Amino acid sequence: MANFVKQEIKISCEDNYVLAATAYLPDKVKAAVVIGPATGIKRQFYNAFAEYLASNDFGVLTYDNRGIGQSIDGDIATHTASLQCWGQLDKPAAISSLKQLFPNTSYHLVGHSAGGQLIGLAKNATELSSIFNFASSSGQLRNMKLKDQFKSHFFMNMFIPFSNTVFGYTKSQWFGMGEPLPKQVAKQWQTWCNGSGYVKTAFNKTVFTHYYNELTMPALWVNAVDDFIATDENVRDMMSVSPNLAAKTLTLSPGDHNLKEIGHMAFFSRRANTLWPIALDWLNSHS
Repeated sequence: MANFVKQEIKISCEDNYVLAATAYLPDKVKAAVVIGPATGIKRQFYNAFAEYLASNDFGVLTYDNRGIGQSIDGDIATHTASLQCWGQLDKPAAISSLKQLFPNTSYHLVGHSAGGQLIGLAKNATELSSIFNFASSSGQLRNMKLKDQFKSHFFMNMFIPFSNTVFGYTKSQWFGMGEPLPKQVAKQWQTWCNGSGYVKTAFNKTVFTHYYNELTMPALWVNAVDDFIATDENVRDMMSVSPNLAAKTLTLSPGDHNLKEIGHMAFFSRRANTLWPIALDWLNSHS
């Protein structure tokens, strides 16, 4: 296993917003990986997985999207963050920072849920050599099982508007769904999951420039049979937004890996580290 050091850094976005980030710096760098976080998930959640990659000679960058974790500037109730600016401003800044930290190598995305969904909004996304997505799907409500549709409709279409109105932001932590969300993040999340193609619902409405059609690199889309959000149908729905990707899919079953659950989140937890070689093998084969 390679030696590495961790360094807390700042990432400056095109609009001068500053993001909190962590760089994992191995002694020698085979390739570099940016981990795109899921909606409302702090970068510390990916620490063990990032350390695993760094110990296998991959330079790694994790970061908090604006309005999340240590990237909150001001009061969350008045924060202007949106899913769209996470893709258009935060993600390209993270990719640029990755290239500055680790020059003259290949660059890869490990995207978790929204961290993979939003990649086609980043103007420098085509500079990536490969994409590994876990639980990245359109989250389309009508492609869920009926029992899951009920609770998802409640959260998306009742709780989000209620919480935004009463508190000025969405208290998603009440549902065990990560950090509190700025109002526009939750509002776009609601809108995009009610349509098909996730971000595609915003094309020519709020999104007038995107790069999904230009993505041609190899991509592996991984989901789990016990994830009620990233169902096979919703993964295919999200993949259709990037029609030119050289994409493959892999659906995991917890029992096949001696795990009780994988779901939407557990892939990156230390207790599911038996899954991590799947990502490592992908990155090794495309570096």
